[in-house]
Amino acid sequence: MSKIKIIFFLILGFVVYKGYEAFTEFEIGVSDRVALLEKSADIERQGEVIALMMYLGNPPRLNEHLLVENKSKCLDMKQIAEETSFAYYECAVVDANVRGGKIISINEELEVIE
Repeated sequence: MSKIKIIFFLILGFVVYKGYEAFTEFEIGVSDRVALLEKSADIERQGEVIALMMYLGNPPRLNEHLLVENKSKCLDMKQIAEETSFAYYECAVVDANVRGGKIISINEELEVIE
């Protein structure tokens, strides 16, 4: 009788684990799909993003900006851009309006990434 109880509890534990895993995967999948739909539907949102910004002129004036996925990619792109151009480049966390995976306008520069 005790072997049957052990097997029953193992099966019950497995079912609970699989239910929890399915529930958390569903939540992750939904948030990814919402982000994909926002990007494809051109919905404008405001939030903190990482941007590679190009400054030109004297005094430096923001000329272009590019939405970047993460800090390391931004720093790599900055290094390549500075080697091939005379402009000043800066990676920063900014508060910006984003639509369709592109920065529409920068509201505030929050933190410069070095």
